[in-house]
Amino acid sequence: MSTLRPSGTARPASPAGGAGPTASTALYRVVAVVVLGTTMAVLDMTIVNVALRHLSTSFGAPLETIQWTATAYTLALAAVIPAAAWAMGRIGAKRTYVLALVLFTLGSLLAACAWDAGSLIAFRAVQGLGGGLLQPVGMAMGMRVADRARLGRAMALLGLPILVGPVAGPVLGGWLVDAASWHWIFLINLPVGAVALFLAARLLPGDAPDTRGPALPRLDVPGLLTLSPGLALLLYGLARGGERGDLTGPGVLAPTLAGAVLVAAFVRRALTVRAPLLDLRLLRDRTFAAGIGTLAPFTCGYFGSMLLGPMFWQQERGLSATAAGLLGAPVGLVVGATMQIAARRIDRAVPRRLVAAGCATGALGMALLAWQTGTAGVPAWRIVGAAMVMGVGAGMTLMPTMTTVTRALPADRLAAASTALSINSQLAASVGTALLSVVLGAAGPGPAGFRLTYTVAAALLALAVLPALRLPARSRT
Repeated sequence: MSTLRPSGTARPASPAGGAGPTASTALYRVVAVVVLGTTMAVLDMTIVNVALRHLSTSFGAPLETIQWTATAYTLALAAVIPAAAWAMGRIGAKRTYVLALVLFTLGSLLAACAWDAGSLIAFRAVQGLGGGLLQPVGMAMGMRVADRARLGRAMALLGLPILVGPVAGPVLGGWLVDAASWHWIFLINLPVGAVALFLAARLLPGDAPDTRGPALPRLDVPGLLTLSPGLALLLYGLARGGERGDLTGPGVLAPTLAGAVLVAAFVRRALTVRAPLLDLRLLRDRTFAAGIGTLAPFTCGYFGSMLLGPMFWQQERGLSATAAGLLGAPVGLVVGATMQIAARRIDRAVPRRLVAAGCATGALGMALLAWQTGTAGVPAWRIVGAAMVMGVGAGMTLMPTMTTVTRALPADRLAAASTALSINSQLAASVGTALLSVVLGAAGPGPAGFRLTYTVAAALLALAVLPALRLPARSRT
């Protein structure tokens, strides 16, 4: 375990190795703030996705233009995530998190006051700058104050937004746009952001860098100028490819290749310089590399498939956005409940067995979805049931894997680890969304198209079993 001193350095756990009252209190304070802030960001993403068609009508703009409200958020997210570890070292995790909350809440206020599509897109980018810092900084703070022997319990609490977001987001978004107006999908963030800021100021431990010690970390400017635009170009190209259903057009291929070249240049630099923007030497750790290898294909298939459910219910079954969101709620509940159990169980279970079983269960559920959605006239409960099986696999995989790969890392590498995990998740989810959009577009509308697309997603989840088998074969006990 480690707790934070004002200098931002870690202090060792007590000889007993347990989490005393002070440590437990510090953990719950951090978790309360982090969960509130991250839930706000997750809710906002799912709410906006549901409201895109309503925004298109309200602003009199084509859907292709309004989709930039989601794209701008993603690009800003990608641009700022790489700087998260540096910011935590430079100004402290608490100040970085407070800054993220301010940016996100301010962006929400500005977005609610948008007067046309262009202004809305610009203000969503401001939101993205804040949202990009919330997850990696919050996760790093939680991992720093958690008892390493009970890290799974801490990660289970930090993963609560995965439960709340997918369950409440589509339902709340559909209700807000149907019963009120599009302004409220952003205004709802203001009271939540204000409470989160108050709690952050009161509850988060101070961790400002010690200016009396070594010089503050310098920003790796060449690294930032390659990784941030590289990720942004990659995500932009993938998003455009997903919208058009084609990854080979010049408007898609050019930014994607340019982004890949910049990211490759960053990787080469990061492996040779003394203090890179992001420490890729983490991948030399076998467990961390196996975890990244597991999460990449699983996240690709799981989060990429999230676009399929609402599309299926609305296009194939003719349901409203609110009804589609309600049908997705049981899946979110299953994911969250399973995650709470599995993330705590990973403190004693064999990671290789638990995570590999989760990947296999998720692949089975996704395959069942392919079968059910590809057959006309299947009752809704059977489709929801198949999705719930997939949700069990997701709950057994995501947080338990993150817990496993970060448990043995020293405290001074947790910021880099949380940043790397966030980049991996964001990039894999974008790749999955683009890939499955292209597959669905190529297969055409109808049950056959959804069957093929869900089959591809199932294959991605099954692929994650292989690196999962390289995780530790022994439990901590």
